[in-house]
Amino acid sequence: MNLIDAEELARTLDAQDVLAPMRAKFDLPADVTYFDGNSLGPLTLRSREVLHHTIDVEWRERLIRSWNEDWLAMPMRVGNMIAPLIGATQDSVISCDNTSINLHKALMSAVELRPGRTEIVIDINNFPTDIYIAQSVADQHGMTLVAVPAEEIIGAISERTAVVTATHVDYRTAKILDAPAITATAHQHGALMVWDLAHTAGAVPFDVSTLDIDFAVGCGYKYLNGGPGAPAFIYVAPRLLAESGQPLQGWWAHAAPFDFELSFRPAPGISRFLTGTTTVLSMKSLEAALEIFSGVSMADIRAKSIGLTGLFIDLFDAHLAPRGFMLASPRESESRGSHVALGFVGGKALVDKMSAQGVIADFRPPDLMRFGFAPLYNSFGNVVSLVHHLLRP
Repeated sequence: MNLIDAEELARTLDAQDVLAPMRAKFDLPADVTYFDGNSLGPLTLRSREVLHHTIDVEWRERLIRSWNEDWLAMPMRVGNMIAPLIGATQDSVISCDNTSINLHKALMSAVELRPGRTEIVIDINNFPTDIYIAQSVADQHGMTLVAVPAEEIIGAISERTAVVTATHVDYRTAKILDAPAITATAHQHGALMVWDLAHTAGAVPFDVSTLDIDFAVGCGYKYLNGGPGAPAFIYVAPRLLAESGQPLQGWWAHAAPFDFELSFRPAPGISRFLTGTTTVLSMKSLEAALEIFSGVSMADIRAKSIGLTGLFIDLFDAHLAPRGFMLASPRESESRGSHVALGFVGGKALVDKMSAQGVIADFRPPDLMRFGFAPLYNSFGNVVSLVHHLLRP
C-alpha cells in the first residue's frame, strides 16, 4: 500500500470511528502526536478539572472533613470502576499502592494458601520488577523461583508449584500470553495464578471471572490514564477472600481502623488488601480518568486497537522493512496487544529525533522502538503520519 492510498484509507476509517469523540476528552498538546500511552497515558480534561476541585474545595475548604465526606471510600469506589474492564465482580478489586507492592501482596497470599509447596513459576522475560518481587517472596519462604520463557511455563508447572505469575501482554513485544491454558494448567496441578495486567487493563479485554483467575494486579497510569504514579489495583477471586491474608497489615486493612486497636483484625472482603493511607490527589486523577470508560465498550476499544496496529504492520511491510526495520511483535491480531515493537539499529537516536519533532514514542534496550496505539486518542491518520516520520532521513 502506498502512503497516498494509506492516507485516504485513514481518512475513511477515522470518519467511521465510533471512538473518535473520545480524543477531545484528552488534554494533549496540539503539536504532539503521542505513541507512548503504554508507558504513561496523557492527561484527561476531567482529571484536570477534578484535581482543581480537590485542591481548591476538598482540601482547602473542607480540610480534614473530606476524609469522611469522600476520601475514605475512594479505594473501593475506584476499584469498582476498574472491575468491569477486567471482567471482575463488584467489590473484588481495590485501588491502592503500586503494582510492585500489590504483586508482593498477591504472591505472599498465594504462597500462604499453598503450604508445603516449594516453587514459584514465572516468565523469565517478565517486567523486571515482577521478577525481583517474585524472587524476594521465594527467598523469604526458602522456595525456588523457576524462571522460564513464556512458551515453557506450562511445562514447568508441577505439584511442587505454589503459584504461577506472568504478564498477560508482554511489555516488550506486546505478545499476548495464553491466559486460559496457563491458568488451567496451574489449577490442574493445584497451584494458584497471579496475572499482571499492566499492559492489558483499558486496552485488551480480559475476564478474570470466566478464566477463574485467583489474583491479578495492574497499574493505573498506562491505558487507564490516571497520571504519573497513579495508584495500582489488585483483584482477588471472591472465593479466596475469606481465607486470604497479606503481609502488609496496615491500618487501612483493619476491620475497624478508627478503633485504633493494638492487634490486627483483617477487614472483610477486598479491603483487607489495603495497607496505609491512600494518595488522595493521585487517586482523584485516576478516578476522573476512568470516567471515560463508562461511555465506551472494551469490544470497540479492542477492535480499534487491532485496526491501528494492523494498519501500522501493513505499512511496515511496504515501507519500513525494506529500510532495515524488524517487526518484534506478533503479526496475528489475536496474539498482539495495543503496542507494536520494531527492532532498529539506530532506534534510540531515531526515537529521540522524533520526540524533538513532537512525535513521542518509546525505546527499550538494546534496539526496540515501541509504539503504543491507544484507541481512545490515537487515530488512523496518526499511524500514517508516524510512518512518514520513520522514513524521514
